[in-house]
Amino acid sequence: MNLITAEHLTHSYTERKLFDDASFSLNEQEKVGIIGINGTGKSTLLKILAGREEPDEGTVIMGRNLRIGYLPQNPVFPESFDALTAALPLADDISGSPMDYEADAKSMLTKLGITQLNQNITELSGGQRKRIALVRTLLTPADILILDEPTNHLDSAMAEWLETFLKHTKSALIMITHDRYFLDSVVNRIVEIDKGKLYSYSCNYLGYLERKAQREEIEMATERKRQSLLRVEIAWMQRGARARSTKQKAHIARYEALRDTAAPVRDSSVEMTSVSSRLGKTTVELEHITKSYGDRTLIRDFSYIFLRDDRIGIIGPNGCGKSTLMKIIDGSVQPDSGTVTIGQTVKIGYFSQENEALDDNMRVIDYVRSGAEYIRQPDGSLITASAMLERFLFPGDMQYALIKKLSGGEKRRLYLLRILMEAPNVLFLDEPTNDLDIATLTILEDYLDHFDGIVAVVSHDRYFLDRVVRRIFSYEEGGRLVQYEGGYTDYLHAREARNTDVTGHTTTSGTSSPSDAEPAKTVNRNNWKDGQTKKKKMTYQEQKDFETIEDDIAAIEGRLEEIDTEMGQAASDFVKLGKLSEEKESLSRELEQKMDRWMYLEELAQELGIDKN
Repeated sequence: MNLITAEHLTHSYTERKLFDDASFSLNEQEKVGIIGINGTGKSTLLKILAGREEPDEGTVIMGRNLRIGYLPQNPVFPESFDALTAALPLADDISGSPMDYEADAKSMLTKLGITQLNQNITELSGGQRKRIALVRTLLTPADILILDEPTNHLDSAMAEWLETFLKHTKSALIMITHDRYFLDSVVNRIVEIDKGKLYSYSCNYLGYLERKAQREEIEMATERKRQSLLRVEIAWMQRGARARSTKQKAHIARYEALRDTAAPVRDSSVEMTSVSSRLGKTTVELEHITKSYGDRTLIRDFSYIFLRDDRIGIIGPNGCGKSTLMKIIDGSVQPDSGTVTIGQTVKIGYFSQENEALDDNMRVIDYVRSGAEYIRQPDGSLITASAMLERFLFPGDMQYALIKKLSGGEKRRLYLLRILMEAPNVLFLDEPTNDLDIATLTILEDYLDHFDGIVAVVSHDRYFLDRVVRRIFSYEEGGRLVQYEGGYTDYLHAREARNTDVTGHTTTSGTSSPSDAEPAKTVNRNNWKDGQTKKKKMTYQEQKDFETIEDDIAAIEGRLEEIDTEMGQAASDFVKLGKLSEEKESLSRELEQKMDRWMYLEELAQELGIDKN
């Protein structure tokens, strides 16, 4: 059963067109992940589907008596609410009393790390408020759950709980998230927003990667064929004589159509050149660091000397002290005891969990220039602030726009660029995956691969940790940081092995690798050029075809025009329409074959210096 149908959506934000005649539908039991580069309109689409915003054009049709649970990107609560009250469903959205849900709310809040239930909502962090809003949304009875970044501010255990909940819910789901493991596990359809259009893939994230690559390859192959045809058509037009005959009007029209067809546009990507300052012998040294707040010890007697090429991941439950450790190293928080030694050549770039206070009335380019006018690459060349903005998907017209016109994800990307413009040699990244789109994350991961310096990351994104880090520091009981070698998956295996040793049970595992044998190449027998060496002359059949094929193509095109006319006249005669449709399909296939053959013969004639005229 279809739950939502959106047709011919057109919508603009400031000067940008987010959707251009886009369509979307949702069926029962479907779980859809919405992805796309920041600023393409993901959150706007969710607002339109949830009925919170109207499109400029188009219609949204919903099933009767449809109940929608909506989690906004930045939820807002009345200032008088405490944590528990804020987590309860609204009275208008349920048939009974909100207090009927109190027990479930307390249980969910505990799972999501909210224990001070009487604390006023204004005293809670943005991440805590987001989790409370998530609880309210999940508790409210709904046929459709529409969730905007539900995995932000969730630690690994919380994300796994939510993953299980959403996999088993009977509600249909539309969700924005940049957690690639989460997408792979939960959704059964991916919808990508790209240049105002919506592309649907009936698969999880891994399947999407494969199918998108196939789609782009088909588009580019079609474009290569169009360019080849156009090249031959131009040569044909330039020869003149036969091109001016009446019966070649369709041929000329085909040339004009090829000429005027727009080429497919490749996805924009964030290009990041790895730039850093020279790092000396002394880096960052921590000796016996201890930090407590009240009677709670966050860090207990922690020592570590960062190596020049360290890739460290710091994990643990929310509130355990991960960000505090970053701030101690950065110097913004002082430890209770212990020393932090920073080398003279160390230049720290700190990408905090919360964006620095951006001046909304500041121009984008001025904000970046406040970091540096240009940066020097390893080869000695210079990159200007404007060029770096281009690489970060801020084209010329956006560079002079005010920051307040940017989306939340675009502000996050701008903040990252501002830090990198300072050419740090030590990067501390606190939850870098929050609000950054997958395309930016992918390129950031590539950037870190080539970064000549130290990288330390606080993150709950399992995919990102596996991709970037080579050592894990895990917060464990009593403020102890325990070191594990490898990425996040290696950490899980090590913990499992340690727990196995403790219980006295053993487990075995084995892996098998696919064959590296390269499949044999096959010959496409429909392509006359496969396997051919350079020829000195045409064969008899090629010469015969060369002289007649243009007339054959013109005849087929003429008949196709006649069929279109006849189909319009026989609109109510279904028998005749069926026969005409079959003839049209057959002729269209024949025309494509003739065009391929004609293009081959024209290119061969040019090689051999043959002039038909």
